[in-house]
Amino acid sequence: MSEISVLLQDRKLAYRPGETVRGTAYWTLGGQPESVEVRLFWRTEGKGSTDTEIAASRTFQNPARTDRRDFELVLPAGPYSYAGKLIAILWSVEVIAEPGSEAEHQDIVVSPSGEPVRPAPLPETPK
Repeated sequence: MSEISVLLQDRKLAYRPGETVRGTAYWTLGGQPESVEVRLFWRTEGKGSTDTEIAASRTFQNPARTDRRDFELVLPAGPYSYAGKLIAILWSVEVIAEPGSEAEHQDIVVSPSGEPVRPAPLPETPK
């Protein structure tokens, strides 16, 4: 049985653009991994097509079947986390082991305020 987890330093889940995400990746795998990588990425969810982009990654050298590694990844200037009615932009830190694509992720928020950007409410139309 395989187990992968990611723990962010101080359990911090909200970041500003340009900050460094620090944490520790833990894993116990059923077999010897060829590679283990931590990725910082964003994705869209909602109506329309889904986009995903890896903003930063780090491959751990010589990973053991059971291991623990610290990491640091720097956030880019954007895009900000966004929570709209039709679309959302979500950020995550993911640890993935190959072969087998074993993975685990932790969602985070990336914005100047520490909260997802939300669209301004539309003005009420007169009746």
